[in-house]
Amino acid sequence: MDFLTVLQLLDSAMRLSAPLLLACLAGLYSERAGIFDIGLEGKMLAGAFVAAAMSATAAMPIDQGGWGMSWGAAWVGLLFGILISVVLSLVHGLASITLRGNQLISGVAINFFAAGTTVLVGQNWFRMGGQTPQLQGHARFESITLPGAETLGDSIPVIGPIYEQLISGHNLLVYVALAMVPLTWWVLNRTRFGLHLRAVGENPAAVDTAGINVVRLRYTATIICGILCGMAGAYLSLGTSAAGFLKDMSAGKGFIALAALIFAKWRPYPALGATFLFGLLDAIANKYQSLDIGLFVVPVQFMQALPYILTVVILAGFVGKAIPPKAGGEPYVKER
Repeated sequence: MDFLTVLQLLDSAMRLSAPLLLACLAGLYSERAGIFDIGLEGKMLAGAFVAAAMSATAAMPIDQGGWGMSWGAAWVGLLFGILISVVLSLVHGLASITLRGNQLISGVAINFFAAGTTVLVGQNWFRMGGQTPQLQGHARFESITLPGAETLGDSIPVIGPIYEQLISGHNLLVYVALAMVPLTWWVLNRTRFGLHLRAVGENPAAVDTAGINVVRLRYTATIICGILCGMAGAYLSLGTSAAGFLKDMSAGKGFIALAALIFAKWRPYPALGATFLFGLLDAIANKYQSLDIGLFVVPVQFMQALPYILTVVILAGFVGKAIPPKAGGEPYVKER
């Protein structure tokens, strides 16, 4: 495997891992506050649909029922994608925080709701079998060429191609996902809010005794989770090469993000490594549809299943070893 091929694989892995990273960090905020959220998948899917639908509508000419926007349609889609995800997060918060219901059941309900509603609404909205029109131009997030990328790529060996092909050339949401890792670390470890957030996931009674509002903190965590899930969903429909919404396009990425979160033991930087590993396996599966290793040929079905096989292995091997927040999944009942 030559250097160029390695760069292409790493570049593809970075693109494929971006929505996983955003969803993983979303789950990190929620679960560090004691709210288990298995509904990441549903919120990503709903965010992807609404982002694509609103971006397509904003870019569509007025005589065709659209808004006729000549620029910024992708930003409209991103905003609405985040909005629907936050709404679903608040529903999850209402069920699990205020009503003290089962957090897993609430998350599963959100997943089923998103899977069915996106197709139903999409069919009635665009009459394309649940899909949205393919997005072009300002209706999607285009790749960004960083300053000096082309010049350095041609003039400096090794470092130049890495800068040109691996670091440069991604869309805005990829860079936002990467920037969220150090930001999340700083928030959780260097701010009073982060200290309170981690404490409420470990011992909410002690936090309440200190005069801190447990309910408010947990709702704040669910809102942050919704924002990041909405961005992850918007990336799927607005930031990929074939921009637009397809039925069930999240394809289990929310569950893979949960597996990566467990593998990372609820820490930001290990979450980056875990999601990149999943993205790399996905990139390898896309590039090598079948792999000849000499004795036999690995079939395409196995290559495509690699990320999901790793998910099962991680869940089977690391769930018992990774210790979640002590108060995770338990509704808090204030003592009178």
